[in-house]
This record gives sequence, C-alpha cells and structure tokens, in this order.
Amino acid sequence: MKKLLILASLLLAPTFAMAEDTLNGADTAWILTATALVLFMTIPGLSLFYAGLARSKNVLSILMQCFTLTALMSVLWYIAGYSLAFGEGNQFIGDFSNLFMANVTKSSLAGTIPEALFAAFQMTFAVITPALIVGAFAERMKFSAMLLFSSIWLFAVYIPVCHWVWGGGWLSELGVLDFAGGIVVHITAGVAALVSALVIGNRKGWPKTAMPPHNMTMTVTGAGMLWVGWFGFNAGSALAADENAAMALVATHLSASMGALAWMACEWRKYGKPSVLGVVTGMVAGLGTITPASGSVSPGAALIIGLCAGIICFYATLFIKQKLKIDDSLDVFPVHGVGGILGTLMVGILCASDLGPFSGYGFGGGNESIGEQLSAQMIGVVSVFVYTGIVTWIILKAVDAITGLRVDEDDESMGLDLALHEEKGYDL
Repeated sequence: MKKLLILASLLLAPTFAMAEDTLNGADTAWILTATALVLFMTIPGLSLFYAGLARSKNVLSILMQCFTLTALMSVLWYIAGYSLAFGEGNQFIGDFSNLFMANVTKSSLAGTIPEALFAAFQMTFAVITPALIVGAFAERMKFSAMLLFSSIWLFAVYIPVCHWVWGGGWLSELGVLDFAGGIVVHITAGVAALVSALVIGNRKGWPKTAMPPHNMTMTVTGAGMLWVGWFGFNAGSALAADENAAMALVATHLSASMGALAWMACEWRKYGKPSVLGVVTGMVAGLGTITPASGSVSPGAALIIGLCAGIICFYATLFIKQKLKIDDSLDVFPVHGVGGILGTLMVGILCASDLGPFSGYGFGGGNESIGEQLSAQMIGVVSVFVYTGIVTWIILKAVDAITGLRVDEDDESMGLDLALHEEKGYDL
C-alpha cells in the first residue's frame, strides 16, 4: 500500500506542477480589465483632476505632460524597465536579461496570467507614478526638463524601489507589506514631489496671490475616474480573480468613502463650509492610504485607515502650504506621500489576525508579530523616503545644469500653454 501511495504521488506531482503554470481565463480577463482601469487613472483621470486644479492658462500644459509621460514611460518600460524591475539580478536591482522584453512570448506565463499581461499591468504603475509628481511643479517647469527628469527618475528611483518590494529585493525579504504601491508609488512620488517643489521654488506671486482651481467640474470628473480606476490599481494587484481581489476592492471603496467624509468634516469644522475640492481630495487621500494595505486588512480596518487619511492628510496639507510655505502646487506630498507613509505603517498593525472585527489577514514574510511587522514597515518607509529624496535632488540638479528646470518669468506670466505649446485650452 505504501508503495502505491508513493507511486501515485510521483505520478500526480507533475500534474500539480503543471497546474501552477496553467493559464486561467478568469484571472486573465480580470487583469486585462484592471490594466485598462489603471491606465484610465492617468489618462484621462489624473490628467483632468490636475488640469482642473491649475489656472486656465496652464490647463493644456498639464494635459500634455500627463499624456506624453504615458507614452514615454511605456516605451522606456518596454526597452529596459521591466527587465530591471523584475529580472533576477540581486537584492537591489534586476538585470538586463530581458531587454526589449525579449523573453516575453505568447506562451510565457506569470502565475496564471500571460507574462505579457503582467508586464503591461506593471507598466501602468510605472506610467502613473511619474505623472503624480507633475502636480508638484505644475505651471512653472520646462517641458523638456520634465521629460528628462521623469525618464531618469524612472530608472534611478521607481525601478529600484519596485525591485526592492515586488521584484524579490531586500524589502521583500524583510516581509514588507505593500499590496498595491503605498511605498512603490505613493511614497516615491510624494517625496519626489516635495523635493521638486523645494528645488524649483514657488510659483511667481505665490502665496501672496491666490491661485484657485480654474475648473472644478473638470477636477471632479477626473476624481470620479480615479475612484473607479483605483479598483484596478488595488484589486488588480491580487493578480487573480479571487477572494483577495474582492476584499481589496471593498477595502479600497470604504477607505475612499471615509477619507472623503473625514476631510469634508475637518473642512466644515474649520471654515464653516464644506468644499467640493475638499471632498474629492479626501477621497484621493483615502485611496492612496489604503493602497499598501488593501490586500491585508478587513473592511472595518479600511474604515479606520480612511478616517485617519482624511484627518491627517488634511492637516498635513495646511502645514505644508500655510506653515512651511512650500508650493507643492497640487498637494502631491501631503496627500500621496503622507497617505502612503500612513497606510504603510498602519498595515503593520491592522494586518494582525487577532483584532476582533478589525482583524486582518496575517503578516508578511517570516514576521510573526505586530512588532516585527511594524519594524519592517518602518524600515521600508525610512529607507525609501531617504533614498528617493537624495536621488531626486541629484537628478533635479543634473537636469537643471543640462536644460534648466524652470521657464522664465515672462513665460510663466503668459502661461505654459502659449509659451511652450502655442495653444490655448479655451478660445474665449
């Protein structure tokens, strides 16, 4: 009998191994959809959200930057980005073994989905991250400088951090939890935005001259697209049509909802009236903060995360603008950077499986307690914060020496639409 069991196990083993590498139609269909949703977040979602927040003389420049970055980052990801982010390499960076995706064929798989689809899904993250930074230097950076900075930044910051967390690098080995990009996307973009705003300097006349959004209808439209697209961002990061994707979707929606309500309440209490800008910004804060935790926490915990996001990011925005007088034009650092840090730390606690109605789904890697997991999360936050800040500063200084970072005062006064593109957003 024992020999029969051994024989059966040997015969079945190849079947199980093959099953692990079998294409799953449901998973593939979902990630195809999620990939489209994440691209939808950048164009048109983020593009419209940012463009509405700018002044009318710069609306086209914002749309142009987001649209062109989508094309440029996609090509760079195909040439070398995917290989360096997900190639075997070492603990800090991948390798050049898959340049031009040479090893990605129609039949190659990444888990239960085509590898080409996995590469495309990850490409949409590489697209939106540099586009988020645009909000920090809106209305004053040269288009040529923006393209050069974003290209270098992709390879020098985004790709190494992506490898550290998702490509089998050293943060992955520590068991750091980042389900959909709190570290990889939001902390890197937020810190880069803060450094960019400091290096480039404030817009001409700010803060003495008020620079309100020119088209809140456009901003709300973009915000709605971001909310819907974020389901692909977070639930798609399960890389399967399964229970993890479903719970990530629920957590994402609840955090966004609570973030919007919390920001609105803070604003209502402080200023006496709630604003449309406040409620949509709170929603984005809730989305950014739940991103690293979305696959690891319960819906109840997601409400807590969204509540904290709305309150903390609201006051972080006031602190950056009113106290520090830093012109992070579209609040990238206080919303995405602070939100990414907050969510990355909170998941270290709320992922625990013994928190009653707020219990999560367990620790990452070999971590066995809240203390160990929280320590890993802190290491991830601090290391990426410092690395991103230093490297971004170096890139900005290098680009400034090559092309100059900022348009001249006359062009800034005229508006970047006419000065850089000889077009107008509105023919009035």
